[in-house]
Amino acid sequence: MLRSALKWAVTTFQIKRDAVRFARSIGVRLGEECRLIGIESGTFGSEPYLVSIGNHVTITSGVRFITHDGGVWVFRHEFPEIDVIAPIKVGNNVFIGLNTIILPGVSIGDDCVIGAGSLLTKDIPARSVAAGVPARVIKPLEKYLESVHEKAIYIRSLPLENKRSFLQSRFLESDQL
Repeated sequence: MLRSALKWAVTTFQIKRDAVRFARSIGVRLGEECRLIGIESGTFGSEPYLVSIGNHVTITSGVRFITHDGGVWVFRHEFPEIDVIAPIKVGNNVFIGLNTIILPGVSIGDDCVIGAGSLLTKDIPARSVAAGVPARVIKPLEKYLESVHEKAIYIRSLPLENKRSFLQSRFLESDQL
């Protein structure tokens, strides 16, 4: 019990210190300029060496890469050696939203946005926005960009205090301040 607690603490420290290096250390093939936000020791499943991720990819909290079908457990009495395992591939310039689950054998093309809470059971083509359970393509990336431009505000370079003031004045009524 002490050994497992120590292992958990070390793993958690490694992830917090450098999530990209941790992912690579367990076998994930990971490109350049990737952001791994809030990942955990189980994010990449039991076969992390079967997960490949391109360049400029964001993986957010709660995302799970599942490279095997655990349901075959029900057949183990009859077929003790049965397993269904397949790799997962993520292309370049991809954003994967909170709590997404990616099942065995799924590939995500380049330039994709995957909506929060999605369940990916099949491949997602390049330049797509996909979401849902199961996930399906809901629009091409170009249509997403059009809708983003309608709502966008350009404040990323503002200092935090200026950003806060701007957002409060824009979105909150004066009596809520």
